[in-house]
Amino acid sequence: MELRLLITFEKVATVLSFTQAAAELKYAQSSVTSQIRSLESSLGAELFDRLGSRIRLTAAGERLLPYARQIIELADEARAAVVDAGEPSGAIAVGTMESLTSYRLPPLLELFHHRYPKVQLSLRPTLGDETRQALRQGTYDVGFLMERETEHQGLETEVLAEEPLVLVCSPTHPLAVHGAGSHGAGSHGAGSHGAGSLATGDLAAVQLVGTEPGCPYRDLFEDELRERNGAPPPFMEFGTIEATKRGVAGGLGVALLPRMAVRDELASGVLVALPWEPPFVLHTQLAWRTGKRLPAHVRLFIEQTVRLVREQAAEPVN
Repeated sequence: MELRLLITFEKVATVLSFTQAAAELKYAQSSVTSQIRSLESSLGAELFDRLGSRIRLTAAGERLLPYARQIIELADEARAAVVDAGEPSGAIAVGTMESLTSYRLPPLLELFHHRYPKVQLSLRPTLGDETRQALRQGTYDVGFLMERETEHQGLETEVLAEEPLVLVCSPTHPLAVHGAGSHGAGSHGAGSHGAGSLATGDLAAVQLVGTEPGCPYRDLFEDELRERNGAPPPFMEFGTIEATKRGVAGGLGVALLPRMAVRDELASGVLVALPWEPPFVLHTQLAWRTGKRLPAHVRLFIEQTVRLVREQAAEPVN
């Protein structure tokens, strides 16, 4: 079996499209089709079922895929060891999300840009299930997750930090004006009515501002409100965290956001924190496929990520 045929097979098996595989590999589609047929001929087995315009792996293809990935990863590792053992080099496809890219990763990206210029980082914005699926399929080398759960089937996970969340509003919002607002999150639980605290029921009629569905803290917040109040909460959706913050600062409603994303606005008074504590905890994590052989430059990325993100998360929060 030729390595180039296995590389083509692995790409087609990952994206389940001859057309997309050809585009990503920079081949003509006829070349991809020819290579797959050559591999099938050499193995004496069909690797894909052709279903009109769609394809899927046969049982033989399913059995071959993990071996193909191991062979490709070993070849990459051998090449890296021989070509340049002195300076880390290679490409890394990284699944990430807006909040982490903007507020957790800049020191890491700066480090690799200046100290390891031959390591090529490609950041792919995805959320939750999409990131996990891309990791399992081998589309991403590593991926950042912000989830309540810290164990994910088929993935190895390194928990980097607990990610504090805060409910924020404009200083002119009725909840702030009437005394519920404070300079920091309250010390009472979500269901209690301690002095100056908010219970989940108090948010039943409040206009909420948030990012799109699929965002982990947005989804958990929405589920909590629906469970406690018995009805879908009124969400005004914005595409990004920056747009969400602007909407909240303009008095459009309240939003639950990572504290790291609103640190400056809280310090300047553009936003105020409301004393409502989420009944769930999110963990920022770095994940990769279980059993994946990690080249040296990917191991370096994981090591530096763990160090820098944990150091940043340990800094005092104002």
